[in-house]
Amino acid sequence: MPVIGVLALQGDVREHLRALEEAGATARPARRLPEIEACDGLVIPGGESTTLWRLATALELMDPLRKLVACGLPAFGSCAGMIMLADRLVDGIEGQQTFGGIDMTVRRNAFGRQVDSFERQVTLDDEPFRAVFIRAPWVEQTGEQVEILGTEPATGRIVAVRQGPLLATSFHPELTGDARVHRLFVDVVRERA
Repeated sequence: MPVIGVLALQGDVREHLRALEEAGATARPARRLPEIEACDGLVIPGGESTTLWRLATALELMDPLRKLVACGLPAFGSCAGMIMLADRLVDGIEGQQTFGGIDMTVRRNAFGRQVDSFERQVTLDDEPFRAVFIRAPWVEQTGEQVEILGTEPATGRIVAVRQGPLLATSFHPELTGDARVHRLFVDVVRERA
């Protein structure tokens, strides 16, 4: 079974650990660089992207994570994790940085504030999926190598993408009890092993 870490700085760490175990991986929290380097893949959970950036900077993880992602470490980001995997960011705070890796432009908090959170059926790889959106971003633009996996039906906005070993959703699949997204990521990690 692949060993997949969940970046344990903030956010839905426990929920991702549970979903990864259900999807057939050995899952563990990873907060320090040696813990991350010991994993076959990494989940960057939802939370608050500016907080993730600041904590990663304080723990001296920004540059090492950029390098690991650029060198092919499989990574999956949900919500704020999607923001952290974007090469370009709109509506970030001044100086906000990401790990990058996916050739996309993401708009932070695009679906509204916390009070605007909602659940909606989305189409994910031609199948319905109940998605939970909490202060969610959306993808405004993708490069040619980015595969669009899902869109939100009311707006038509891109909400799930893949580029090579990198996967990102603007919603929180870890909150639904449906492990299909996590199974997809576990398969991506197995492909790279």
